[in-house]
Amino acid sequence: MTPLYAFIGDDFTGSTDVLEQLAEGGVPAVLFLRPPDAELRARFPEARAIGIASDARSRSPEWMEAHLPAMFAALSDAALVHYKTCSTFDSAPHTGSIGRALDIGLRIFGGPAAIVVAAPHLRRYVAFGNLFAAAGEQVHRIDRHPTMSRHPVTPMHEADLIRHLAAQTDARIALVPLDRIQSGEAEAAFDAVANADAVLFDGTTFDDLAATGAILRSRNVRFAAGSSGVTRALVLDWQRSGESASEPMLPAATETDRLLVVSGSCSPVTARQIARSTSDGFAVARADVSALVEGSSAEEVRLADAALAALASGNRAVIASAEGPLDTDASAAGEKLGAALGRITSDIVRRARLTRVLFAGGDTSSHGVAQLGIDALTWAAPIERGAPLVRAHAADPAIDGLELVLKGGQMGGDDFFEVVRRGG
Repeated sequence: MTPLYAFIGDDFTGSTDVLEQLAEGGVPAVLFLRPPDAELRARFPEARAIGIASDARSRSPEWMEAHLPAMFAALSDAALVHYKTCSTFDSAPHTGSIGRALDIGLRIFGGPAAIVVAAPHLRRYVAFGNLFAAAGEQVHRIDRHPTMSRHPVTPMHEADLIRHLAAQTDARIALVPLDRIQSGEAEAAFDAVANADAVLFDGTTFDDLAATGAILRSRNVRFAAGSSGVTRALVLDWQRSGESASEPMLPAATETDRLLVVSGSCSPVTARQIARSTSDGFAVARADVSALVEGSSAEEVRLADAALAALASGNRAVIASAEGPLDTDASAAGEKLGAALGRITSDIVRRARLTRVLFAGGDTSSHGVAQLGIDALTWAAPIERGAPLVRAHAADPAIDGLELVLKGGQMGGDDFFEVVRRGG
């Protein structure tokens, strides 16, 4: 079956966010952890949408040139292919360059590409080309956001997304502005700039996304970059046309007795969650980050043993590498840190026979989950907006069926760890 839609996630947390949008739209989907061959795709015949989770968000432009073309090629039979970014759109010319990914997609699929960053379901808004994002109860322009303006690797110092991308690509980018969308003139505005390489769509409401989705489909756009707002825009149009269910039945998550939380996030939101977790019965083992980055097997053993003891005595364990912002030098070691945390997690899951794990932090999720030997993920149940429960598919019986929540740093309330254990 030709997929309605395919996507490459630039990190694992964002990839599961797309699975959530598709589930809510009644679209069966599967997320692969490597470019799938025909045999792997055949294991999921019901999937009408397919994705590949990557760690491109933390990679160089040279890495993207070496790896993204094969990923795009593996998905090229889909009607539209989406390079899925974080809804905060943080990126830089040297790390996680969305502009370079856009260039590669344009070479393969042609233009104009669509850029959709607005995601009202995550309280991300784009008005006249400028990105705004919530932090707690307040919405900030992204260059004034208390976390994203100070991100240790890809700080957002520019809210104008076209100017932001101009440092990463020479592609000509036009805008379909909010006033034209909300006055019913979105199609005319798009057609007027369709000779650009890419077109950025404003959006603050679901109606705005619905108008965008109608254009993506009626104008046969082959390639898009942006947040899960791309997915929601398409879902809204599929529902309008009757190609997917308007109100699909979604299963509820169940409670689990035991939960392991593995955090490499340096977000203050996650720091509050770690602090709160002790009052919810979690025992916290704090990692020696330098030792893990240097490859210390003794530190990996120490953390695994501490978590196993906590699970045996109280059923709840947290392994945390940070509480709040790290120094820039420490955050640059994210790949090594995430891989070490993934090895520790793999050991604990097998020895304790765990059925549910929560990863906190984009890099931790991407590099950590890659250590588990998972072939694919499918959506299981809602937990928190942007951080659903997903199910692992793997050859290893210890990993096959494992439930995971992959949480970006900004996601969830203070009691999120206990929410995940309870199942919502």
